[in-house]
Amino acid sequence: MLAAGRYRTALVRLGGPPPRWQPPGALGPEQRGRLTAWQAVAFFAGILLAALVLLSPLHAMGERYLLSAHMVQHLVLTQAVAPLLLLGTPGWMLRPLLRLSAVRRAGASLLTPAPAFLLFNLVFAVWHVPPFYELALRSLPVHAIEHAAFLGLALITWWPVFGPLPELPRLPYGGQVLYLFFESLPPTVIGALIALSEKAVYPTYWAAPRIFGIEPLADQQLGGLIMWIPGALAYFFVLSVIFFIWMERRSPGQEPPYGTIDPDRTLRVR
Repeated sequence: MLAAGRYRTALVRLGGPPPRWQPPGALGPEQRGRLTAWQAVAFFAGILLAALVLLSPLHAMGERYLLSAHMVQHLVLTQAVAPLLLLGTPGWMLRPLLRLSAVRRAGASLLTPAPAFLLFNLVFAVWHVPPFYELALRSLPVHAIEHAAFLGLALITWWPVFGPLPELPRLPYGGQVLYLFFESLPPTVIGALIALSEKAVYPTYWAAPRIFGIEPLADQQLGGLIMWIPGALAYFFVLSVIFFIWMERRSPGQEPPYGTIDPDRTLRVR
């Protein structure tokens, strides 16, 4: 609210003009200092969804009773909240951060496809290893760190698709399609391993009081299926939308190769 209101002029001034060069995969030129209605809706939808999964009874159910509720919580944070926050944040709000050399270097290193993919999915998989998962269930601080890691790294892993700064560009449309296909694989594997196991993967849920009449094995299978099917389909939904945009906008020579440096770009990483 403050960035869009009281501090808008200061942020625009500090950030300077956006590059005239348009990154591949961008939907149009950045309008300096403007916050569209769509961006506002996307940002506040992301905030409301985060509040829903972290502050509602869903959080208590996922923490104490049902693996399936916890899986819903994780998927909403990583596959809905993170992309909505990126879609709702215009580039001019973030550009002043590029004045900091540490931020520029970190962005150039992390917000590219391979590091963004590997870092998020490695951390996401490790947190679902039973000892680490059980530790998060027993310790509130560790649980908070887990969710913060999921959301923060989800913002990084979605950047090649929805990043708002041309200085740290998105992938071309074709690259986005391929990237999202590979993003669908880790939740498929993790979800399948959980759903197909007939033993207790996370003992806390098997010892928990039963609610809604859901037995431990059924809850575990449902939790795995939620990670497996909706977890993959969310990426395929975005992939499909981007594919049709790509086909509609495709023309010979329209998109420069990913990583092409235009003389007008303002970011210089040293």
